[in-house]
Formats: sequence, structure tokens, C-alpha cells
Amino acid sequence: MSGGTITMIGCGFVADLYARALALHPEIRLAAVWDHDPARLAAFAAHWSLPAARSLDDALASTPADGLVLNLTNPAAHFDITAACLSKGRHVYSEKPLAPDLDEARDLAARAATAGLQLGSAPCSVLGEAAQTLGHAIRCGVAGTPRAVYAELDDGFVPQAAYRKWISESGAPWPFEDEFRTGCTLEHAGYYLSWLIAWFGPVRTVVAASSETVPDKEGTGPMAPDLSVATLFFETGPVVRLTCSIVAPHDHRIRVIGDGGILECNAAWDNSAPVRFRRRVTLRRRLIELPVGRRIRLGRETHPKVGRWGAASMNFLLGPAEMLEAIAAGRPSRLGGDYALHLTEVTLAIQNSGETAGAQRMTTTCTAMEPMPWAK
Repeated sequence: MSGGTITMIGCGFVADLYARALALHPEIRLAAVWDHDPARLAAFAAHWSLPAARSLDDALASTPADGLVLNLTNPAAHFDITAACLSKGRHVYSEKPLAPDLDEARDLAARAATAGLQLGSAPCSVLGEAAQTLGHAIRCGVAGTPRAVYAELDDGFVPQAAYRKWISESGAPWPFEDEFRTGCTLEHAGYYLSWLIAWFGPVRTVVAASSETVPDKEGTGPMAPDLSVATLFFETGPVVRLTCSIVAPHDHRIRVIGDGGILECNAAWDNSAPVRFRRRVTLRRRLIELPVGRRIRLGRETHPKVGRWGAASMNFLLGPAEMLEAIAAGRPSRLGGDYALHLTEVTLAIQNSGETAGAQRMTTTCTAMEPMPWAK
């Protein structure tokens, strides 16, 4: 690991998930943290013993030219903060989405390209052991040719959950109003979309529908859809059905259905989640998938792991660490460039589909992602 310097902008709920991974990455130095809310900034910096900047400009000034700014603000601020960072000549890793509007995302990507800067997008679980193991199994033909993929990102009936009691390690409340306004598709679809695009390359066409099924959620202003269902047609590869919701029972399964059986993983938010293969056989004239799957392992050291906190067991610094390596090596990041913009377009197409969007042809493209060295 080549290491480098990062700066965190935004000290809310998600920032704690990045901060708790710092101990696993001694090769990464944190220059500063900053938040527009002085009380939140002070609480976060004190809890993690991190240096607090006095302003956004001070935070950017403390970041070297080959360092990386992490934009961990709420989605409504992503465009302005990332644009400010790029204008100061700083590489940026943004929490999802790059921007809540495709034209804004295109603008940011163009600014980064013109300035010779890297602009990457979360989520980074695609670089984790579970995603890389499943991708390796697909490439090796463990289940034969993949014909279809079913992916679920359902989180239970969140509007009735005790979400006001969800507090981060440094005391930040779960931003339920931002979450409901942004929507579960923008917040969560990327966890499996990133895997799928990494394995199969660009999505050609999105056929989707989305709806707000619970119209009286707590908070002010218009709320985003809380349920979406998409069928994705890739340039090459299987047809995919992806479901996101905060109303259906919790289910984070992904199943890759091949000629010889099923590859499956049951936990999108766990880097160590087991990947299993269930072979298809004929038993007494009945075609079945074996009820007990064979565990697929890479058989080599992968990456640092974090313990479980809340709903996730993900190393949130896998993405920034990969981007720092890319910057140092002078190569494009796996999570940046065309990939980041394409991931944003596909996610927004699903989120904004409503009842009548029909088939949407994607206007961006990218290549399949290079596997991590330990997953080849």
C-alpha cells in the first residue's frame, strides 16, 4: 500500500464509519476534518482525536496536491463542495451520488478531467472481499455462463423503525430527513450496481419503476421514492433485476444464476460475507439447486477488515486507499472517471423512473473494472 493524505469534509453520521477504519490504514495520514456545523466538528474531532480545520479553505490548504479530499457531506451539498475542491486543484472521493442531478455530475466529471484530477465515487464495497470473490467465481465460470442476476437491497419498514435512536459513535444522529428526501435508491442501489458494473461493464438500457409507497414519513419537503424495481440490460452479460426499498422485509441477497447453478451472497454490507455456489442437479426427475452451498474462497490475504457497527461491516477506506494508490501511480482509479459517472447515471435513472419512464437508454459508458490484485 503506497499510502497518502486525506482530508474529510463533513462530520455527520457516515463520517464515523470512515474514521473507525483509520486504525486499519497506518499508511494513510489524515490532514484535517471540517464541517460547517462548529458543534458537530468539535464533537467529531474530539471523539476521534483528529485535527479540526477552521474553514473549508483551511482544510483544502492542508491537503497536498497528491492528497485526497473525502466529500462526506449530505447529497444536496455534494456538487458545491466537490466543485470547490476541484477548483483548488484537489482530487476528490465523493460519497454517493456524485450529484443528485446528472447534468451536475457531468459538470463535475468534466471539471476533473480538464484539471487532470481524479474524481471517484462511493460505495467502495466493490473493492471488498465478498464482491471480489464473487467476481472471481464469475470469471472462472464456477456456475457456468451467467444468465440472470437477482439483487435485493430491502431494509425493512424503516418509517416505523426507532431511527431517532440511531446515533453514530461520535454522537451524530442518523439524518432521517436527508435520507427520506434523498431516497433509498440513491443511497443504496450503488452497493450492488457497483458490483454488477465492475463484473459486466456498462448498462445499455434501464427499464424501471419507482414510487413513494409511504407518503407520510417524518420530515419536511418532498420525499423521494421508497421503492424501486429495475431491469438492467448490459452491453454484455446477463439480465439483472435490482430492487431497493425501505418498506419490504430486510433482504440483501444477490444471486447469479448460471447454467450450472447459483452463486450467492447474502450481505451486501459485509466485506467478509461468504460467497457460496449451489449446484443444480436432477433428483428423482425433479430439477433442484442443492440446499447447502459450497463456500468459495480466494485462498489468499485480501484487505483489512473492520468489526460490525450498526448495520454495516465495511471498511469505508478501501475506496480512498485505492484512489491514493492510483494518484501515486499516475493511473486512473477503479472508482473514478467514466465508471463513477456511469454509476451515477444508472442510479438516477432508476430513482427517477416513476410510473412512465419506460426504457431508458444510457448515455454514458465505462469498461469493466480491473479486479484487485489479490482477486485475479
